[in-house]
Amino acid sequence: MNANYISLANISNTYFMLDYPSLYALAAVLREGSFERAARTLHVTPSAISQRIRLLEERAGCALVIRGQPCEATETGRQLCQHVDRVLLLEHELQSNVPSLLRDEQLWINVPIAVNADSLATWFAKAMPQMVVHGPVLLQLSVDDEGHTTEWLRSGSVLAAVTATEQPAVGCSSQPLGAMRYVAAASPSFVARHFPNGVDLEGLRTAPSLRFNAKDELQQRWIIRLCGHQVEPPRHALPSPQGFVAAAMAGMGWAMHPLALIADQLRSGQMVELVPNTPLDVPLYWQHTRAASTLLDSLTKTVVKAASEELRQA
Repeated sequence: MNANYISLANISNTYFMLDYPSLYALAAVLREGSFERAARTLHVTPSAISQRIRLLEERAGCALVIRGQPCEATETGRQLCQHVDRVLLLEHELQSNVPSLLRDEQLWINVPIAVNADSLATWFAKAMPQMVVHGPVLLQLSVDDEGHTTEWLRSGSVLAAVTATEQPAVGCSSQPLGAMRYVAAASPSFVARHFPNGVDLEGLRTAPSLRFNAKDELQQRWIIRLCGHQVEPPRHALPSPQGFVAAAMAGMGWAMHPLALIADQLRSGQMVELVPNTPLDVPLYWQHTRAASTLLDSLTKTVVKAASEELRQA
């Protein structure tokens, strides 16, 4: 039997043979977004990529790629790409244990991770250089609200996630990282204009605020904690932690900012807390699949160490 094929059950419980060169081509197309860029990364022609995808779709009995700019995966195509990620992890593990099986070419491991934007803008960014020294690792980061990154794990789209959910997803392990401290802050001129007599419920109802996207509930959580009531202030949508800081300094609105991101501005007086000593701490956790992988174990140790140095510990 050709060594490139193994027998696996597909979704309909019938058996077909997975062609791994074709699977690698599929993963490259979906990662790079086009057949041409995938061909360059695999050092083959675009027609060879197209032929491999067509062969794989014939074997699977359905479309795997939605052709477009960029190309996107169908549901079955997404599941096959997740399978490729795990196979490469296992292959890396095997080669580490049996050096005689080392390939002639470099085996790069794509590690998909979901992380919230504020972590990426602060402590997680400092951890990333250390994460890639553990081997030929290519980080594939997806950004989402910390309350929703667990869904990426549940769907199998990522191998690990920074999340606000302590309960581990099925088949995953969960480790506490610490808490990210947020403070409600704005420019001094904004506070003087919208809260001349101090922060109160009416002022919070009318003063413009900033939010990352529709999933961002930090401003609401702070208002409820402070006032005991929920209000709906006018909101700018600005999906960038650094953009939050720039917009707040320009007087566009107030927001919950990671303290680590605006500590210098608070010290210099460019920004002020709306109500001093009213921080909001958000506990974070690192969840990852329980695949037996020294690579994932090493990444986990790096992430936990970086978090212990930057986040507030219980």
